[in-house]
Amino acid sequence: MTKPSLSTGQKITRLVVIAVIPLLLIVLFLWTGGWLTPERLSSNKLISVLQQSGGEHPGYRRNHAKGVCINGNFTANGNASMLSRAALFAPGVTPVVGRFAIAGGNPNAPDYTVPVRSMALAFYQKDGQQWRTGMNAMPFFPVNSVEGFYDLQIATLPDAKTGKPDPAKIQAFVQKHPEIKPFFGWAQQYIPSSSWASDRFNSLNAFKFVDKAGASHVVRWSMVPHQAYQPINASDKNDSNFLQDDLQQRLAKGPLMWDLMITVANAHDKSDDASVAWPADRQNINAGTLTINQTTPQQQGACNDINYDPLILPDGIAASDDPILNARSSAYAKSYNARTREQAGAH
Repeated sequence: MTKPSLSTGQKITRLVVIAVIPLLLIVLFLWTGGWLTPERLSSNKLISVLQQSGGEHPGYRRNHAKGVCINGNFTANGNASMLSRAALFAPGVTPVVGRFAIAGGNPNAPDYTVPVRSMALAFYQKDGQQWRTGMNAMPFFPVNSVEGFYDLQIATLPDAKTGKPDPAKIQAFVQKHPEIKPFFGWAQQYIPSSSWASDRFNSLNAFKFVDKAGASHVVRWSMVPHQAYQPINASDKNDSNFLQDDLQQRLAKGPLMWDLMITVANAHDKSDDASVAWPADRQNINAGTLTINQTTPQQQGACNDINYDPLILPDGIAASDDPILNARSSAYAKSYNARTREQAGAH
């Protein structure tokens, strides 16, 4: 007897319950936060709902709790100077302190259980200004608003009786936020890499580059690896820290490199919607090369005390009108203040 075909809604629900829920609950930790209106939704409320999934781990980041520090530099080739007057894009070398991490609030999570990773960087210009950026190894954001993110967290919280999300709540969420369907499609076919070194990290949100004449250019950026992609394999799943171990082994043999690729929007591309990917034919500019030559444990490394707030920007780079940027900045600050307080109290 032939089984009846599933409707689109049923397929989405099955995909979410079986495969995508762990991805969404973990990867979205990085991006939540911020104020909508004081009476409706605050950073405290969002962090509270997130901790229902990730648990409470004093002294650690509320988002992307497990990671390592990295040190290196960025060598600019001058190509991006026509778009931005930021000093770091002029030909020369800028020191960088960064962090690799896996998404989620559990600092003890096995690396192989988390499919999406992140790269956070702080560039230190000679004039004292900084550029901080947090990027993810996924092509676009699941939803286009902070409200959508919060609704997703509520819809995907496990039911107390079954321990699994309620399919009816998920279907209702998809009907209210249909922009998430492309993300489900990507997640269904995505196979994580076997190394941070071969991941491509994307800004997702749009920003503005401001040139020497004061003109603005809407952009996104990506760190594109020099290392070839290799999918995660069975042996990786025998090591709960395989990403960290792999990084140490690679750096013992030599530095790792990524090219900073700037994608320039055209007049039709949305600057306020990170859930929509820009067409592949947009102008891309290679701005220079990021070189990483050292890694240290995060608790002892320079990255531990850095808040990778995406709105810490040098002259020549400005925020776009994407509302998620302010949300990220607010949540990062609240997480930073909480964990530094907890770390101080532990001594």
